[in-house]
Amino acid sequence: MTPRGTTWATVLSALAATACLTYTEVTLPGQTLISDYALVPGGMTPVLIGMLALAAACLFLAYGLAAREAARTAATRVLLLATAAGLMLSALFPTDPAFSEVNSLGGEIHRWSAAVVFTALPVAGWTLARAREVLPRWNLVRAVSLTSGLTLAAYLAAHPGSFVSSLINGGAYYGLLERGLVLSEIGLIVVMALTSARARPVAAAAVAEPGRRSERSERRLAA
Repeated sequence: MTPRGTTWATVLSALAATACLTYTEVTLPGQTLISDYALVPGGMTPVLIGMLALAAACLFLAYGLAAREAARTAATRVLLLATAAGLMLSALFPTDPAFSEVNSLGGEIHRWSAAVVFTALPVAGWTLARAREVLPRWNLVRAVSLTSGLTLAAYLAAHPGSFVSSLINGGAYYGLLERGLVLSEIGLIVVMALTSARARPVAAAAVAEPGRRSERSERRLAA
């Protein structure tokens, strides 16, 4: 697959995940958390497809980054692969019912794999934009990464398991924060893909650089 093809595959996979989320929100009875839709009739399929589509988006993005800037994006690609693995595990192991203690192995795996997903993506975006030029497209990656990180912090504070949740009435809106977090991270994947698509492919740079060196050598010999 060409680098350009990976960009389009990333964007389309992210859009497919968004479509699955929209379908569950519109057609199924409202649930506290997105994972809870897998526990209601007709919810397992869109939740499963959405998670796997988002995992595919992460894999396509990692592949595209490897084709363009393998050395510079190593840390970002490791985080993207961890995110994809977390999404696959979350899809394979459904959550336990809402408002109940996590008391099954599958529920425990789901909880920790979701934690990897929510944490790794903002860090992946930040590492990709780290030490880049101060250009609007890289500033956008930084901004969306920061937004995802702040939304994650707010979600963790509002979650009923947090010791400050009761102080801020987090139980009333932590589900909304989770949806905002998921949408911001899907948006981050798209922004990362479109921004990195403008980077120069490694293969092209590798071919051009020896050519420039040989030209300089010929000039020195001629001199």
